Amino acid sequence: MEKNLKIHPAFDERCPVRASLALLSGKWTLMILFQINENVMRYGELKRAVTGISEKMLIQELNMLVENKLVSKEVYPQIPPKVEYRLTKLGLKTLPIVDQLAEFGLENLV
Repeated sequence: MEKNLKIHPAFDERCPVRASLALLSGKWTLMILFQINENVMRYGELKRAVTGISEKMLIQELNMLVENKLVSKEVYPQIPPKVEYRLTKLGLKTLPIVDQLAEFGLENLV
């Protein structure tokens, strides 16, 4: 970690940890990012890959990830509708964080 980062109190809106948590702290957020990874995934694939998530919650989380520019959503004008999700450049930057959490889990919790 760089030592020249200015320390911000946790209640400060400019705190970088607070800003990161605001983007990544959803219950399912990191699991969805982990599943999409560098792939392009359709809604049904994500629903099967993220075990235990309800349809309502998956839709909410995907909408939040799209709104926060971590995931892009491409809707194809066809019947039945085809929707694809992929990580944006910003979303790809989260993969090292997700990988570190997965490594921690493998080493300590499994």
